Amino acid sequence: MAKKDFYQLLGVSRTATPEEIKKSYRKLAMQYHPDKNPNNKKAEEKFKEITEAYEVLSDEQKRQNYDNFGHAGAQGNPFGGAGGFGGFGGGAGRAGASADFNDIFGDVFGDIFNQGKQRGGPNPFGGGRTTRGPARGSDLKYTLGISLEEAAVGCEKLISFVRQSGSKEENARLSVTIPAGVKDGQRLKLSSEGDKPTSGAAGDLYVIIEMQEHPLFRREENDVILDLPVSYTDAILGKTVEIPTLFGKAEIKIPAGTHSGQNFRLKSKGFPRIGATGSGDMLVRVVVDTPAKTNSRQRELLEELQRYNEETPLVKSFQDKLQSLMRNRK
Repeated sequence: MAKKDFYQLLGVSRTATPEEIKKSYRKLAMQYHPDKNPNNKKAEEKFKEITEAYEVLSDEQKRQNYDNFGHAGAQGNPFGGAGGFGGFGGGAGRAGASADFNDIFGDVFGDIFNQGKQRGGPNPFGGGRTTRGPARGSDLKYTLGISLEEAAVGCEKLISFVRQSGSKEENARLSVTIPAGVKDGQRLKLSSEGDKPTSGAAGDLYVIIEMQEHPLFRREENDVILDLPVSYTDAILGKTVEIPTLFGKAEIKIPAGTHSGQNFRLKSKGFPRIGATGSGDMLVRVVVDTPAKTNSRQRELLEELQRYNEETPLVKSFQDKLQSLMRNRK
């Protein structure tokens, strides 16, 4: 019987990104895993098919061979002859793809496989039933909210949660070290801090970082952004302004003639780069603030200033472009 198209099996287009392929495979594998469909031969066969498809499409070289030569190319022999996968990680795929493939099973399906082994469930890749063994505790997740300032310098957080210990539930308290530069959604793994069975290995605890919204700052990669309102008179005349940073305070000089949208960079005042040296920067974006109302004296001064009709850079640039456009339309 001819094999099915790998892209169709995973429900993705031929131009799908690796992340799209991985996401689709995770969803389908959870749906068709034999331990979730006991004694269902169709689900077991479907699981084998999508797993084979993912092993090929998640490997750059195998995917290229498959795109060029079809199933024979995916087996490493586009011109016929013996070939095949030989189970998980088979073939001469690159190490990165194998690591990524194993990571999915270790991360998403660890509990499913362990549960299957414990009750002697079917092996979805052949070889009869798996060996019985002591139960492994379930992995747990804990969502931890931290501020941008805490993410910038690192911190210690005490968390409380409930986990299974033997046949009872226990209230656990742990101190979690948050590294400087941690990002929103990042997972911190605390080994053996999950559910603890009477026999067998304990599960792990995954702490998911959730960055709290800040009233002044926002983060872009390792940079921190601050919108700084400046009065129109300060923007015209210039002024030195004290501003907050992730690490305290700093002074910034607003030069005379600063326009709205102009950016000033404070080097190394952003977030530390995890796994690398150095830090991001702080970007201060000036927003020129004009008053909604003026008193009679202010209006009198502004009207006098207006009579000088001083040319400003942005207005001049716009007028030049407008005149050029109108000339070309004649």
